[in-house]
Parts: sequence; structure tokens; C-alpha cells
Amino acid sequence: MKRTRVRWWVLLLTLLALLWGTFAQAEPGNHVDLLVFKGAVTPVLDRYLSQGISTASNDGAEVLILKFDTPGGSVDITQGIVQKILASPVPIVVYVAPPGAHAASAGTFITLAAHAAVMAPGTTIGAASPVSNMGADLGKTMQRKVTNVLAKDLVNLAKRRGEKATRWAEEAVREAKAATAEEALEMGVVDAVAYDVPDLLDKIDGLEVSVNGVKRTLHTRGLPIREIPMNELDQFLNAIANPAIAAILLTLGVNGLLFELASPGAYLPGIIGVISLLLAFYSLGALSANYVGLIFIALAFILFVVDLKAPTHGVLTIGGIVSFVFGAMVLFNTPYMTVPWATIITLALGTASFFVFAIAKVVQSYKWKPVTGREGLIGAIGEARTDLDPKGMVFVHGETWRAEAESPPLHKGDLVVVTSVNGLKIKVRKATDISQ
Repeated sequence: MKRTRVRWWVLLLTLLALLWGTFAQAEPGNHVDLLVFKGAVTPVLDRYLSQGISTASNDGAEVLILKFDTPGGSVDITQGIVQKILASPVPIVVYVAPPGAHAASAGTFITLAAHAAVMAPGTTIGAASPVSNMGADLGKTMQRKVTNVLAKDLVNLAKRRGEKATRWAEEAVREAKAATAEEALEMGVVDAVAYDVPDLLDKIDGLEVSVNGVKRTLHTRGLPIREIPMNELDQFLNAIANPAIAAILLTLGVNGLLFELASPGAYLPGIIGVISLLLAFYSLGALSANYVGLIFIALAFILFVVDLKAPTHGVLTIGGIVSFVFGAMVLFNTPYMTVPWATIITLALGTASFFVFAIAKVVQSYKWKPVTGREGLIGAIGEARTDLDPKGMVFVHGETWRAEAESPPLHKGDLVVVTSVNGLKIKVRKATDISQ
């Protein structure tokens, strides 16, 4: 009987301990969670933010901070991220940092969607006008439609921040207006300007925010900070979603495939080329590359290839370099997302040199007479080791061959030239007859 009571007490205490641990873990206010992201708005950010919201909801964070630096990105992905922020059960603070960072284009929407927005000194926000990845302005009707929709979306996000913030939000879309941290604070676009995350926690302490329609006062001063790291795969995908790396991967991929086509059987250049192209396509898609830029880069490679065949004395190669440089310049549509000039020039000159020397040598090699193997025997000079009338033995390329004279007889010691190879036999004629 006593043993049964002891077991019940043990079970009850265990359940109470589990319940206490659950409520203690879920109790808000014991720390803040931190996400750190730099790069274009891609599915990587979408997944990372989802992971952060889930973690912060489960571990009882007072707020989830997204430390943010972005040149912009996909409108569709941005809309999904905005919806996640607005539906989050945990207050989300977007912090545009470090100094020199941007919340450009799509980043403006994400920042204004946050429950609280903070910028570091020396950062900027805005320039949210829509652009086309076709390399030209959108048609007038479509441009007007897209601009109106995006302007209303950003205005809706900014309404709770006052009239100045709302007016600026519309100008950010319609006129590509941007603002510094101090200007954004003065207009009410952001809630504070902070030097670092601890300073941010001091600045937003006591701020009242609305989380799913429920008013909530933030208590953040002095709370410990827990950074939530991005997984290794997303770190890699985020790293290659970079204009310079996208251009390098695209160039490396095309060069690798063309070298493989010019010299079949090498395998390694082809494998590297395919992998590089696949990664480049991911990167270009994530960054919404400009189709016209891609066309000019493709044209550059066509000109390089044609110049190997046509007697243009390098004119097409020069045209290819110009086309490549122009294509890389317009490959992306925003001033915050460009291929550096050093990368453009290096890739253009490197690719031209690769075609002039490497590919040209491979193509040229197909025109050369074989110098090894049986085909390499044709035209070789040898010495008759026996009389040939018409058959005998000939010494050629360090080996003795059974031979047949085309114009017998030939005498031992005569110099002969190989005219054909048939299995292990060769046909020869007297060396003095070469010119005949």
C-alpha cells in the first residue's frame, strides 16, 4: 500500500515538474532572440525568419530582433515575409544595421511591417520603386498598376506611424525617395536610432506595440541576447546570392561547358561547368537578374566562339569584351545590387584570353597531323632493314615493321617514307619519291 502511494506521489511530482518547466520556458521577458541577415531578399530570408519566429515563440523571447542589411529582392517573397511578420505571436523588431547598411526596395516593406523599427546611424531606407527584370521600364499601364498597388501596400504599413511617415512611404514607391536614419526617425518611419543591439534594447524599452491586435508594452532593457544562427545550407545559398558571385559562376560555367565541347572527354571542365551554371541560375533567379544583361553576356560568348572560326583578326573578340562588360553592367536593376567594376573587367579579359589561347589551341589541334599512334606513322621517314621486293622489314619510329614497297624493288639501307598503315603492316616508297 505504501509503495503504491509513493508511486503516485512520484508521478504527481513528475507531472508538476514538467508543467512548471513548460510554463517557465514559455514565460515571456527572460531574453531576446536575434537573427542576423545580410543579402538580397530571397527564400533564404523567408526560411530564416520562419525559424526565428518559431524559436522565439517556443523559448519565451520578449522580442525577436532581425538585424538587417539588404539591397532588396523579390516582391512575391517580400509579401510572404510581411505576412509572417504581421501574423507573428512574438513582437518583431527590424534593426537596419550596421552603419552603412541599407533597407532598400523590398527591405523598406519588411522594416515598416515590423512591430518596431530601428536604424543604426549611417544607414538608409527607401527607394522602393518597382523595376522590371526585362531590362527596360515596365509598360506605362502596367507600371502604373504595379506602382499603385505597392504604394498602397507601403502606405498601409506606415499608417500607424503618422502622417509624415505615410506621405514618405508613398513617395518611396512613386518617386524612389530614400531617407537616412535621422530623417526616418524625424518622420516617424522608425521608432529609434541605436548604435548596437544593447542600445536598441534600451531605446525600445517601454514602447507599446500591437501584436495581432493586442496592445503590448515591451520590457527589453538589459535582457540577455540569444543569436539564432542560420543553417549551413542557407548560409551557402545566401552567400552565392550575390551579384559578383553570380557573374563569376555564370562565366565559369559557360567557359567550362565550351571547353568540354571543344575537347570532349576531359570531363572535369564539363562537370565544373554544369555545377557552376546550376548555382549561377539559382543566384540569378534569387536576385531577379535582368534578361537584357543575360542576352548581352550570351552574345559575348557567341562572338568569342565565332572569332575562332572567322578571319576577323580579333575584331569579334573586342566586340565580345564590350558586350560582356555592358551585359554585366546591366545584369541587375538596382544601384544597391551591382557587379563590381573590378569583377567585370577581370571576367571580361579573363574570358577573352581563355578563348584566344585555350579554346583556340584545342580547335587548332584538330587540324594538326597526328604525331603519335599508327596515324602518326604516315609521312614518317624510316630505313629499309632488308631488301623489299616487294615485301621486307623497315625501321620506323624506333620499331621494326613488316613493310611492302609501292614501287619495288627497294634495297637494304634505303631511306623510305610511310604512305599508309594497315594493321601491323605498312606501305612505303623510296624517300626520294616523296615529291612525286
